[in-house]
Amino acid sequence: MTARFRLISALAVAAALAGCRSSGDIVVDQGVGIQAFRSACPAVGIPDYTGDITLFRTPGDQSAANVDVVATMTNVRSQCNESGDKVYTQVSFDVLARRTDTAGARQVTVPYFVTVLRGGRAVVTKRVGQVTIQFAPGQERAQASGQGSAYVDKAEATLPPEIRERITRKRRAGEEDAAVDPLSQPDVKAAVARATFEVMVGFQLSQEQLTFNATR
Repeated sequence: MTARFRLISALAVAAALAGCRSSGDIVVDQGVGIQAFRSACPAVGIPDYTGDITLFRTPGDQSAANVDVVATMTNVRSQCNESGDKVYTQVSFDVLARRTDTAGARQVTVPYFVTVLRGGRAVVTKRVGQVTIQFAPGQERAQASGQGSAYVDKAEATLPPEIRERITRKRRAGEEDAAVDPLSQPDVKAAVARATFEVMVGFQLSQEQLTFNATR
């Protein structure tokens, strides 16, 4: 696994742990017992350092004076259908771009990826696409849209009944296991990880571009 994929995977784990309660979260319910709010639909997001791409006029010169085009991925949204054996997720996003030389019309194409991660680390599938941005004559800023899709096996994204029962079972104060967090038990943690999928979308960056984003 390359350094870029290790970085993206680690960042995806952090992103999955952040945010508010949603249909995929597992939360403490009134202090005793855990209530699961879980959907087979994967969480969707942009890994850190992959949501921007900077193109330079002269290769190797990453100075501000050499910047040609800067593009940012934003407004990522998803639609999920989990009614069948395969969970289908369609992801769409916008790309906002700015160029430094506004002379004439120009067309700029940038690559992006759509990746399915399992357990926050394992890459299940990866697809690469392209978004083309059209600048009109004299126009500094332009916008384009892109989309991608992903499939996840619904059975693999569903917790086994016995694991779900251990997580959600109500525990009374004073019981021997009342103070034991079931999510801390190795087999439960492993089962939750196996059933957790994420769809990550971002710009397909070279190692040099990724390093630039991470260190600027």
